[in-house]
Amino acid sequence: MLKSYDIQEISNLKIHGRTIEKASPLPLFWSHSGIEVNCTGSELWVVVETDSDFHEPWVASELNGALLSRQMLLPGTHEICLYRSMVPGVVKNVKFYRELQAMGDDEKVHLLVKGLKTDGEFLPVTDKRLRFEFIGDSITSGEGTYGGREDTEWLSMYMSSSRTYYNIIERCMDAECRSISQGGWGVYVGWDNDVRHNIPGIYEPVCGLSKGPVNEKLGAQNEYDFTSWVPDAIIINLGTNDSTSFNMPGMEVPGVGFCKSRTDENGVRNSEDLAKIRTAIVNFLKLLRQKNPSSLLLWAYGMLGYDLESEIKAAIEEYAKETGDKNVDYLALPDTTERTVGSHSHPGFLSHLAAADVLGPYLAKHFNAEYNNNFVL
Repeated sequence: MLKSYDIQEISNLKIHGRTIEKASPLPLFWSHSGIEVNCTGSELWVVVETDSDFHEPWVASELNGALLSRQMLLPGTHEICLYRSMVPGVVKNVKFYRELQAMGDDEKVHLLVKGLKTDGEFLPVTDKRLRFEFIGDSITSGEGTYGGREDTEWLSMYMSSSRTYYNIIERCMDAECRSISQGGWGVYVGWDNDVRHNIPGIYEPVCGLSKGPVNEKLGAQNEYDFTSWVPDAIIINLGTNDSTSFNMPGMEVPGVGFCKSRTDENGVRNSEDLAKIRTAIVNFLKLLRQKNPSSLLLWAYGMLGYDLESEIKAAIEEYAKETGDKNVDYLALPDTTERTVGSHSHPGFLSHLAAADVLGPYLAKHFNAEYNNNFVL
């Protein structure tokens, strides 16, 4: 007989990602946010509620560290089987999480975990030794990690956290990873020259991207308690869209005016606009340090070219010199190739594997840990 549990009835439930942890149902705002349990039952189901206008949420589940399922959810309430017909009494580790990034342009999008159903009991979940927060754009949102290379439409089914470099690192190290990311956004300006589309501007609330009456009621715009989950390292992969803005036409931004990252007739990028990006990087590092006093700040850039590498390095050096902060560094990630590219001309799963195999050993060395990439795909 299956017994139903409200999400707040399960004392041994582990919650992943920024959210309102005491809420019932439990909102999953960010990509890779979810729940984890150790369950002894022969079967386990999760009950979720979702809504959307255009960008249907995708979810994924892992069983004993291996990716087991991935699916799209239409609006409504769903009972999803996470496993069944397994040996009762044996502990199974299960993770259920959101695949899709927060969708600021679809105010109806939300994903709520209402409860679990099982014929077993829930045992404690062991905390990981390390905590890593990943901040980025479409690369960190996993755009391109599913789908064929010829697939070029901007759809939620091509975005994922299950195949991202941080998911690989989480499974190859004794680490828990969170993500804060939005496709098309930069550290100063979005790919289309919209200066409102910068990650620092939405970093401080629980989920600054999830707007509208429903998400506000769920607590997305609440002030986030940075002491509730202290990351050992914050990995920032931003700059790709700031770079792209120089190649795009300008636009009228409401409340701001005409915005354009400029180049001269010879294609040289305007020094004043590059300075704005460097200033944004310095200011974002200051904000990250203010909210996370002990974390390693690691700017890990690349995967879609290195156009702003010199500017990023210069900004990091300026920040370190101005503040005396020695717990900050830069790391270049492998560029995407014809072999490793995925859908929508974005880094594919192979590119994320290559990035993880550079970033993982760096973090392992820094924190005297192990990185073992012999995991089940």
